[in-house]
Amino acid sequence: MIASVAGRVAAIGPDSAVVEVGGVGVLVHCTPGTLATLRAGEDARLATSLVVREESLTLYGFGTDDERTVFEMLQTASGVGPRLALAMLAVHAPNALRVAVAAADVKALTLVPGIGPKGAQRIILELKDKLGTPDEAVAAALNGREGKPAWRDQVHSGLVGLGYSSKDADEAIAVVSPEADAEIAAGRTPSVAALLKAALRALSVR
Repeated sequence: MIASVAGRVAAIGPDSAVVEVGGVGVLVHCTPGTLATLRAGEDARLATSLVVREESLTLYGFGTDDERTVFEMLQTASGVGPRLALAMLAVHAPNALRVAVAAADVKALTLVPGIGPKGAQRIILELKDKLGTPDEAVAAALNGREGKPAWRDQVHSGLVGLGYSSKDADEAIAVVSPEADAEIAAGRTPSVAALLKAALRALSVR
């Protein structure tokens, strides 16, 4: 497997870039977000995933190792190939996808071209125990931080990542705060996924 490529960026196209590696120009398919970080003539490093088919070898490139990991994990869901996985990462950052799956947010997933409501529900069902939780929530749990600031920051960033305004996110957090405060008062760490679901419900009935 080709885990990464590093070298001078020779060319940048609408959905791919050419990186010169040892005198060979390697075509790498990327999301618009990754392409925006590249500059022709400058050096770059991309984490990569090689997709092997009978008729082709296609290399996909990402700005971070986490994006590559999520790209490969998305393809374990039935009906999700490399092109659709790349489209999902073009619309949502890795943690936004984790938030959408954890919160069973069908609406967020259907923002991706090629994913309908049934497909979104299938993806949620098949990936809910695979993608993991957003990084900040994991870090907070490992570091033993207080639950209140951790959940507030994570729910806010999750909602903004799904396309809601900062004001909308603040309003939804105000609605679910009593639920989180009750968990903290009982000595439990609030569940970010549960609070996200509650926040999304609050936003949907406004």
